[in-house]
Amino acid sequence: MAEAIEIVPEYGDVREEEQLDWAKLQKYLIGKVPDAEQPLAVKQFRGGHSNLTYLLSFGGKEWVMRRPPLGPLPVGGHDMAREFKVLSRLWKAFPPAPRALVFSDDISIIGAPFFVMERRSGVVIKNRQPFPKELPRDPESLRKLSLGFIDAAADLHGVDYKAVGLETLGRPEGFMNRQTNGWMKRWEAAKTREVPLMEKLGAWFLEHTPPPQAPSIIHNDFYLHNVMIDAHDPGKIVGVFDWEMSTLGEALVDVGLALNYWRDKTDPPEMLQTAQGEVHTLIPGFLTRDELIERYAKRSGRDMSHINYYWAWAHWKNATVAEQIYVRYVRGQTTDPRFALMSDSAPIGARAAARVASTLGFRE
Repeated sequence: MAEAIEIVPEYGDVREEEQLDWAKLQKYLIGKVPDAEQPLAVKQFRGGHSNLTYLLSFGGKEWVMRRPPLGPLPVGGHDMAREFKVLSRLWKAFPPAPRALVFSDDISIIGAPFFVMERRSGVVIKNRQPFPKELPRDPESLRKLSLGFIDAAADLHGVDYKAVGLETLGRPEGFMNRQTNGWMKRWEAAKTREVPLMEKLGAWFLEHTPPPQAPSIIHNDFYLHNVMIDAHDPGKIVGVFDWEMSTLGEALVDVGLALNYWRDKTDPPEMLQTAQGEVHTLIPGFLTRDELIERYAKRSGRDMSHINYYWAWAHWKNATVAEQIYVRYVRGQTTDPRFALMSDSAPIGARAAARVASTLGFRE
């Protein structure tokens, strides 16, 4: 008999270990956020393994606040200033980006940099949770949802980043080599066991980097569970979240990451089991990965001949991300039981990367 999956609500009471100085925060926000002088109620969003996200309600008017997780942080990660910079400007050209209003790097307020942004209303398909009952499940609706998802990626990559004042967001020259070298170092810092395939793949990616295409704003964590869908129009994406790693670089990094999380029926059992529940993209109506690639190519006009490189690279990178999450549990920096579930993710991700890279000549 399959183990029952606990349904996790969108938000709930703040975890005791993640309480902050709410009185000091409210005092700071008065005059900066509408209605901040009204009585404050705070809830904490559930799900995710990254930044702490809170729902602030001032007399019923809701806003969202984000800050880094507690404990030591990886270098370059959880960048609140970067996320604020992007979201305070990108909404003008890319409607799914929530507008950010306030940023502070004064750690005396809540112990870390933070920012406040508008709240979007819609439905999120949560990782490791049943498909939400608020969304239609018929094949035509799920096809529209798939198209809306990949179109949002193409539309983001089509934004004129200079026109919205984000030309200093990153350095596109040498982007992929810097990324690969950086993730190799992060793997060494986070690993809890030896996975020789990770080092071999990293070296191979450096040696086989595709020629760069025209740079664009990239989200750097673009996947199905980071978007919010209009409950009345499943083809409409009303929110894209978690922008702290966004930069200027190769658009196909975002597409590769999306493919990395998108499951097909041809995937090996160990990959399907990482969903730890219903595999959403196997529900009839969701596009296949090949159909996503075809749609993105048509919508964006980009050359997709090297997409398997970026798909393999995404598996490899996310193996390190999983290890960074798992090591926090191993070191006692969190008691969240979800983190313990990541124990096998890095070896599985490495094997997935090798399988895809083998179509390009990689040999273990």
